[in-house]
Order: sequence, then structure tokens, then C-alpha cells
Amino acid sequence: MFLRRQEPSPTASTGFLPSQEHGILSGMRIFTIGYEGATQDEVIAALRAAGVTMLADVRAVPLSRRPGFSKNILAAGLREAGIGYVGLKALGTPAAGREAARKGQHRRLAEIYAGQLELPEAMVQAAQLVEMAGEQAVALLCFERDAGACHRSLLVDAIMPDAERVDLAP
Repeated sequence: MFLRRQEPSPTASTGFLPSQEHGILSGMRIFTIGYEGATQDEVIAALRAAGVTMLADVRAVPLSRRPGFSKNILAAGLREAGIGYVGLKALGTPAAGREAARKGQHRRLAEIYAGQLELPEAMVQAAQLVEMAGEQAVALLCFERDAGACHRSLLVDAIMPDAERVDLAP
């Protein structure tokens, strides 16, 4: 298993989460993991090794052609391993953002995703995610192996700019 630690982002807070204004996020750690090229067992092993207790599925469409990664099957496997599961679809990337990511257009992905995070349902789920991450070890899940090429990194930078991001690789 490979762990890559990311220093807290120098990016300014978006300001839509009140907890950021009070320094609650200082010292927080958030994990991310992508399942591209991995099996469910490998992902669960990486999560357990890191001490993750809750997986936050941040896919807009929590279905997968990869065996073991559609929402219900994934949640069942995690439950057997003692890891919780929560689906946060509003924090996923809209279709246009996924297309930009496939084309390697990271700047375009960032623009599209910034708009997604301004939606009321995304704001609610972002606040829920911050609260969960303050209480337990949470990992964000999406398909893309490289967190730097995925909306997971954009999400952390936007809602938890002072958090330490740890990218897990199964």
C-alpha cells in the first residue's frame, strides 16, 4: 500500500461552511482513494490499514462496471470489514466534469466542479462531510486512481483547505 501525504492547501476558504471560520478544520486529516485498477478487497485492505472507519462515496453515479464497486455491493463489503458507508452524490462530478477529466482538462474540471459545489444540496452534503471527518477517519472514494486528477482533491481544497489530505493507493 502506498500513502502520499498532501500538505494543507494554501487556497483560501470558500466560506460556505461556518466551521471553517472557527478553525475547527485545523489539524484534520482526510483520506482519499480511487479504485481504478483495484479490486474491492484491495481497496478495503488499504482503508483498514489506514484506520479508516467511514467511506464517503463522492461519485455522482455510484455504479460501476468494476465488480464490487456499485453502491450496494460496496457498502456490504465495507460493512463486513467494519467500515461505514455514506453516499454523497451531490459532491460528485457532473457529466460535463467527468468528460473534462477523461480528456485531461483539469482546469475545465475545476471550473465545472466549483459550480457543482455552489448547489444547495452540495453545500448540505459538504457540511455533513466536514462534520463526519471531524468525528472519525473518513476516506473519499471515486474511480480515478490519481487524486490530483480527480475531483476528490478539488473537494478537499474547497471545503477543508486546512486539512491534511492522505491519498491511499490500493
